[in-house]
Amino acid sequence: MYKLTHLDGTDFYSGTINYADNIGKIIRVKDYDPPESGSCGRGIHASKNPNDCFVGAKIPCRAFKVRGISRIAGDKHKIRYQAIRVLEEIIDLDTLFGWSYSEASNPIYPFEIPPPQITDEHIRLLKAWDSVRGSVGDSVWASVGDSVWNSVWNSVWNSVRGSVGDSVRNLVRDSVWDSVGDSVGDSVWDSVWASVGDSVWASVRAYIGSLFLNIKVWKYINHKRGICPYQPCAVLWRQGLVPTYNNKSWQLHGGPSAKVLYETNCQSL
Repeated sequence: MYKLTHLDGTDFYSGTINYADNIGKIIRVKDYDPPESGSCGRGIHASKNPNDCFVGAKIPCRAFKVRGISRIAGDKHKIRYQAIRVLEEIIDLDTLFGWSYSEASNPIYPFEIPPPQITDEHIRLLKAWDSVRGSVGDSVWASVGDSVWNSVWNSVWNSVRGSVGDSVRNLVRDSVWDSVGDSVGDSVWDSVWASVGDSVWASVRAYIGSLFLNIKVWKYINHKRGICPYQPCAVLWRQGLVPTYNNKSWQLHGGPSAKVLYETNCQSL
């Protein structure tokens, strides 16, 4: 069984039980609900699948292997006990979860990467991204949810969005405003920014999808099995380039000010 904790070793529910301080020991609770309360009642909870722990945990976290004692109740996701023996801490969380926890907890911020000179290869990646972007929102959410549980998606999304996503969006907004804001009316700006903002979040979702290498088949899109169809955008992201769309043309943003480094209309891709 597995248990996830805060970085200080304490449990997510109460913050009072420190698993890191009790490796090799038994942790007991005096107050617990009867079996009729089900798996979510009071007690000590653990899961056979470490990804199921994200129902109550979030990124960042630590993971411990435990053995349950005196089972009270349970379901397919978690089991409730009167006591738990803490066996050991799991250090390699990427292997434990089956996806890139290390990058999800410390995501790449593309605008910190010196952007490359735009080449034909970047244009090829942008064209490939243009062909699949429309499906990325529903596809990544549903595929990750089916693979590991929706709570994992929520935790990874919150981590990436909070760490880099909001900053990328805001910096792109400032860059686009500097380019066109003074020359268009409010209604046109609102339309442009709605499109650009949506394309930024699509890029964030594509980047998140690339963290789940265990997914072989992605929903709602035809693709080669075992290959993430949204990888072109993730490759651009990791090279310091964020693609956006403004209703008429594609841009590649890069550098500390999210400057537009390349622009083309869809027909020219």
